[in-house]
Amino acid sequence: MKITTWNVNSLTARLQHVLDWLAANPVDVLALQELKLTDDKFPLDALREIGYEAAVFGQKTYNGVALLTRSPVSDVVRNIAGFTDENSRVIAGTIDSASGPIRVVNGYFVNGQAPGTDKFEYKMSWLRGLRDWLRDELAAHPRLVLLGDFNIAPEDRDSHDPVGLAETIHHTTEERNHFRALLGLGLTDAFRLFEQPEKSYSWWDYRMLGYQKNRGLRIDHILVSQPLVPQVAACSIDRAPRKWPKPSDHAPVTVCLEALHAAAGNAS
Repeated sequence: MKITTWNVNSLTARLQHVLDWLAANPVDVLALQELKLTDDKFPLDALREIGYEAAVFGQKTYNGVALLTRSPVSDVVRNIAGFTDENSRVIAGTIDSASGPIRVVNGYFVNGQAPGTDKFEYKMSWLRGLRDWLRDELAAHPRLVLLGDFNIAPEDRDSHDPVGLAETIHHTTEERNHFRALLGLGLTDAFRLFEQPEKSYSWWDYRMLGYQKNRGLRIDHILVSQPLVPQVAACSIDRAPRKWPKPSDHAPVTVCLEALHAAAGNAS
């Protein structure tokens, strides 16, 4: 099973990119963030034509998340239970796989603007609410994947300029502590299970030739629960769509999960 996260920065603007990418990469689940459209504007017919259904939680102008799946998704939950939020930031659903059901939680994490602002405090409270809710989700669904645009560069190696950007947004000690707290729930950063090229990033600013100079951040993540770790066969960032005309500023990140019998066979 292949599961991908991609902040498309407007599905209206990037629909053809999504269709083209899925044609070349027919993953089982594609988690989208920053739809920037309402549910009634979601291009479900175009996605059905290529074999995908969708669970959608849209919002006009900003935010919005969706799960595109090749098989039915069940037990869909929108936003964080117990945390009041007017923004469409989280959608979760259960997907069947050869090794059993997998709970997929797709999040568009709060940006936070800058330390000391109201938006940063909103980010901190949102992250606390997410962690409290995920603790219950993991208890109910031990086979869980948390993925999305986290808006956190968890380590210095996840930033093109960790010294110059130290303690700025995405790099603060508080944000990184929250990321570690998510790992403390029993989650593992799938990307870091493997040797990766240096300066591997998933987001590049549109300005100042950010992509061309590889001045990026790794802020799009896929965390897997402990029962799924033995099934993780690969995790990679696909930089290709960032080179397309009028691209999203984010690149897709994909994790490949092997069936348990296949994983056991490869290990022997």
